[in-house]
Amino acid sequence: MALIRDPQAFPVVGVDAHLPPVADERLTPQALRERFAHPPAWEPEVLAERRMFARTPAHASVLVPLVLRPQGLTVLLTQRTDHLSDHPGQVSFPGGRAEPEDQDPADTALREAEEEVGLARRHVEVIGQLPLYKTVTAFMVTPVVALVQPPFDLRVDPSEVAEAFEVPLAFLMHPAHHQRHAVEFGGERREFFSMPWQAPGREQPYFIWGATAAMLRNFYRFLAA
Repeated sequence: MALIRDPQAFPVVGVDAHLPPVADERLTPQALRERFAHPPAWEPEVLAERRMFARTPAHASVLVPLVLRPQGLTVLLTQRTDHLSDHPGQVSFPGGRAEPEDQDPADTALREAEEEVGLARRHVEVIGQLPLYKTVTAFMVTPVVALVQPPFDLRVDPSEVAEAFEVPLAFLMHPAHHQRHAVEFGGERREFFSMPWQAPGREQPYFIWGATAAMLRNFYRFLAA
């Protein structure tokens, strides 16, 4: 999807309001710990995008940070800066390319989150991983799911991140908020998800789409199974 510069210009061809939301009792810290400790039989819905970059695939990780707020868990997301070569301006999880010194995918995700938004490891409890996701930009991404304990102070790296914000997990785990868009490349039809989030007091919604929305959709399938 890297060739799509304005994803909101593509028509919405469906909304999955017919699918049930994840029950509230499954969206608690302990329920999530138990789900990853004893995962059900399930199938991820989206695992790869059409590859459009002729470069050697690289391993990467993202942190899916679930913040323990009094009103319920939220997902910490970032808006990438517009000058980045990969996925400029998109809403993303904190994360990036694996480095040789990283011990495992979780170590990559924690390091990148600390570098991008200043999220200290002492606040983070890794509880599991979602299936590997292959992006259009030839990254093989491991989503690392973690619980984040406030209070914490973020220090956004302005060279990579324009801003950080939080979205209620319950909103993202409700398929009535999952839109499908259609696009054609080379005569081939493709679809992608979006999950627009209208934050209180903000004029324009955050447009969550592409790889981030696909990984959230897989998270929904995992929790709903």
